[in-house]
Amino acid sequence: MDIQQILNGCQWFQWDQGNDLKSWLKHHVSKSEAEQVFFNEPLLLVVDQGHSHQEARFRGLGYTDERRFLFIVFTIREDFVRIISVRDMNKKEKVDYEKFKAGA
Repeated sequence: MDIQQILNGCQWFQWDQGNDLKSWLKHHVSKSEAEQVFFNEPLLLVVDQGHSHQEARFRGLGYTDERRFLFIVFTIREDFVRIISVRDMNKKEKVDYEKFKAGA
């Protein structure tokens, strides 16, 4: 499954009101910050095998325009990127992302 190709077919973002509020209250990540990650390269994308029971879920590591490094969980519904969760990367994720960037 080519995740990048799937993303290229998406037209917009979709937010669940509860997830939007949770991301802000718990992690202080705004919708616009989370969405920026999809436009900044490189973006590391993998299938979230552990949570893809009902629908395919994906995990992404990337950064915002202000160089904030974020971890995002999302799904694709029709032609929308539906963000499920977003937070700052932890130390291991930052190391993995830096290795990915070095090889990209």
